[in-house]
Amino acid sequence: MTQASRAITEKDTPRPAVQLNWCCAVVPSIGLFLAAFLALPGATVTTRYVNDLFVFLDGAYRIAAGQVPNVDFHTSLGPLTFYIPAVGYALSGSMGAAMPVGMSLLILLFSLVAAGIVGSRMHWAIGLPLATCLLLVLAAPANPGERIGELSFAMFYNRIGWASLGLLLVMYLRRLPGASNRKGADATCASFLVLLMLYTKITYGVVGLAFLMFMLFDRRQIGWVALAFGIVAASILATETLWGGGVNYLLDISLAGKNSGGLPTMTAIGHVVRGNFVDLLAYLAVAVILLILTPTYRHLLFVGFCISTGILLISQNFQFFGIVTLGASAAVLSACFFRAELPSRYGRARIALPLLLAFLLTPAAVGNAASLAIHAYYAAGGRGDAIPLPAFSGVRLVKMWSAGQYEYFQDYNRTLADASAALSQLDGKSQRVAVLDFVNPFSAGLRLTPPAGDSVWYHWGRTLGQEYHPAAEEMFADVDVILDPKWPIEIWTGNGMRDVYAHYIARHYDLVRETADWRIYGKKAP
Repeated sequence: MTQASRAITEKDTPRPAVQLNWCCAVVPSIGLFLAAFLALPGATVTTRYVNDLFVFLDGAYRIAAGQVPNVDFHTSLGPLTFYIPAVGYALSGSMGAAMPVGMSLLILLFSLVAAGIVGSRMHWAIGLPLATCLLLVLAAPANPGERIGELSFAMFYNRIGWASLGLLLVMYLRRLPGASNRKGADATCASFLVLLMLYTKITYGVVGLAFLMFMLFDRRQIGWVALAFGIVAASILATETLWGGGVNYLLDISLAGKNSGGLPTMTAIGHVVRGNFVDLLAYLAVAVILLILTPTYRHLLFVGFCISTGILLISQNFQFFGIVTLGASAAVLSACFFRAELPSRYGRARIALPLLLAFLLTPAAVGNAASLAIHAYYAAGGRGDAIPLPAFSGVRLVKMWSAGQYEYFQDYNRTLADASAALSQLDGKSQRVAVLDFVNPFSAGLRLTPPAGDSVWYHWGRTLGQEYHPAAEEMFADVDVILDPKWPIEIWTGNGMRDVYAHYIARHYDLVRETADWRIYGKKAP
């Protein structure tokens, strides 16, 4: 047996209180460091998915203007997806700092929850690397599975979902022997993670609730699980009382489901398995070792749950590689293995498990740390091209290794500047603007009054389609000016919206200006 594995097995029981106190100090300190690294430069750097970033900034600006998600504007994403940058915007006063500051606050909260969960259930040699890895998933402005230089806050809700679900899986472990039984603390941590997922992207929240259902079959932990269900239910009722958009949230999700096709096909699942084959193989190796040496149906069901939900989640994301929950689950399985009383002849297995766990956790942790460092370097130095809308001057487009992406979004910036100049020449500076494209960056970017009744995100085949789309009478009821791009950032969305809303626009709007990149329609006089 190696010295590290001997330390894990021998130190699991003696002083859990000391370990918990130590963890409560170290993990939040790591969270504070990562949050500061992300937020202090006060700017956002992006190399791709600029249009996705505008979705969240538009939502944050609408909230600052007094609008409420799913009440005043449509979105199939949870309200926290917009309240997180809205809080960042309120604290910083800058659209460029909205995402980094908002995410830094979430990192701090997450680190406190991670300290409580990991410190009470894992030896520090496994728990500390796992907690750090999950915090880096949150902190890095990059999508899981993409290259280090692909900087963007786009789809940041997926990173929240992966990290939250990965931490929730740790609660499969019972508290360390000798640790005090704190049902209230466990229930609070679990409910926080589930609610965070439900109100950012509901698919992760559904998986989180399914995990809690699975945990009801553990008689030793049923107390905190039942209490967590109660907290989640009470929180949903209280939130609905204050928010009032729950029904509309479900209707917007239903509309997106009709257009996106529902459950993934076997072909899509096959692509995910091939893309993540090496990670899946390493994870299965950990699972097989544990199941051979400590065979229980509980472990088998846990492994099946983690694999199936990980594949399903990634197959419905715009993501092809990087099932974050595999590493978290492997850490849980490793902790189970080191707790078990096994003969010394299984020492080789004790050596293999840390190596497999390092293989699953290290590449993602290193990549995310590098992405965070690169973002801080470019943001602190004010490098890159500013988005040519006054309020977005703190958002910088940087050229990294994807030259094609940089040129593509340079062209997009040129069209934004063209529209901004044209709008400034129209009468009425507070006109409400809509865009027949993926997103409307002009309300937030030009500090215009945002319209009500429309959506922050249009995506053909995802949030709207030929048969299922928001009614024109609702979308344009509060719109004075419609911008029709000649070169949409998402061509299928632009062409599709132009097609399904053409008759309504012709009846209620006149062409008032045409530029090299836009056709601009103004509402007809009553």
